[in-house]
Amino acid sequence: MSVYDLFRQNGKKFAVLIDPDKPSDKAIRILAQNSAAAGVDFFFVGGSLLTTDNLESCIRILRAKAPHIPITIFPGNSLQLSRNADAFLFLSLISGRNAEMLIGRHVIAAPYLKMSGLEVISTGYMLIESGRPTSVSYMSNSMPIPADKNDIALCTAMAGEMLGMKLIFMDAGSGALNPVSIDMISDVRRSISIPLIVGGGIRTPEQAANTAKAGADVVVIGNTLEKNPEKIAEFSVAIKNS
Repeated sequence: MSVYDLFRQNGKKFAVLIDPDKPSDKAIRILAQNSAAAGVDFFFVGGSLLTTDNLESCIRILRAKAPHIPITIFPGNSLQLSRNADAFLFLSLISGRNAEMLIGRHVIAAPYLKMSGLEVISTGYMLIESGRPTSVSYMSNSMPIPADKNDIALCTAMAGEMLGMKLIFMDAGSGALNPVSIDMISDVRRSISIPLIVGGGIRTPEQAANTAKAGADVVVIGNTLEKNPEKIAEFSVAIKNS
């Protein structure tokens, strides 16, 4: 079964996001072991700006400690590439107007992805305003969709689906002050038929459950679990029982 098929399966799914720059190897092992025990569905690996060469070692640890959980690269740029992963989210920043993030860097990355053998999943990436600037808004040089402009968000998601995107990813960004609002998630979910991923600023199992109930097919948790890996099981129960 392809990774994309897993995204399309019924039921709420839980993705643990790991920035290879942040946790130590020991911390990654703990994240992987706890994720395997808690029934996590995906590992997303990547970050807006990687300053070390830890991507490969991070993937090796995840593969060794949780071999049944697919590893999907969530790239901050086209250099974040590993043949040892399972899939690659080919992100087009459809919420912005920066041509480099819409198609420019994709042209450069395409031949390398073709040779990599990775499953490439076209993803409409929507950055949502979260109460303060985030790394991704700064690095992408693009303005997020205002948090109260549900109409812009749902029309953007619809356009992404019509353009052939296989997934829509709504992200408040790493370190977001506020998560994507429940109302916005609900409106976007009703407007598209492809899987919806939501992440950024989700700090509690209750927030994760509400995100899933609102319509997110996949809920992504990152910073909170890097600091508190023992909470992975609690988040997993909250998401999957939504």
